[in-house]
Amino acid sequence: MTYNIRLDTPADGENSWAHRRDFVIGQILVLRPAILGMQEVLPNQRADLTAVLTGYDFVGGGRDDGAVAGEASPIAVDRRLFRITASGTFWLSPTPEVPSLGWDAAYRRIASWVRLERRRDRARLLAINTHWDHEGQLARENSGLMLAEWIAANRQPGEEVLLMGDFNTTVSDIAIRALLTEATGLQDTREAAAMGSSGPAFSFNGFAPMPMNGALIDHLFASSGMRVIKHMVMAEHANGRAASDHFPVVALLDLSAEGQPHCRE
Repeated sequence: MTYNIRLDTPADGENSWAHRRDFVIGQILVLRPAILGMQEVLPNQRADLTAVLTGYDFVGGGRDDGAVAGEASPIAVDRRLFRITASGTFWLSPTPEVPSLGWDAAYRRIASWVRLERRRDRARLLAINTHWDHEGQLARENSGLMLAEWIAANRQPGEEVLLMGDFNTTVSDIAIRALLTEATGLQDTREAAAMGSSGPAFSFNGFAPMPMNGALIDHLFASSGMRVIKHMVMAEHANGRAASDHFPVVALLDLSAEGQPHCRE
């Protein structure tokens, strides 16, 4: 599941975090995703989430210092299902090891990653969560190339890959097409879903509870060794309000242990 929960800012007025926090957390509790990537998470929002989502381990630092400062793109992992073996955060820029602005980006942008081992059968997964720039096309294109190279360099033998996040662009963009190659082995879960996709064909809603149209800019890309069963854009609203300015996007995947039959997540 990938979910841009929208940062906490008083400029949002009645759509500010205090008014929708319980709605966001409630959606997560109902869906209970095995792996959840979030974007625009400020420290106080992370504290609210971790206080309630006690069955999850959180990894991923803020974009201002790689630790706690600034917006984060954390990954929450259901500890009943997976064991974390490694994790980290890097910047989408020519200097990925230090806090930095990349190319023509308006803000610092990051990717957080976690290496997982499923407890029941030791199936292995490399999950990456990212938030691309909303203004810089060059930044998005270079972010795509950078992530493709990073996956190729860091993926271990027998390890599946899940890349998720708010990419601020559609799958037709050259920036994303650079990710969906033989070298990465990634597939768009919406296109690959055996049971198709449900919900609207867009994920950004601008806080409109029932928008008529928009862009699908939040994506989940899975390596071809995982079978994609279902893709969903969860267009929920309550009392005339959306929980965020993005709808959460969910994929149901089969992750198989090497040499063992597929197991559903």
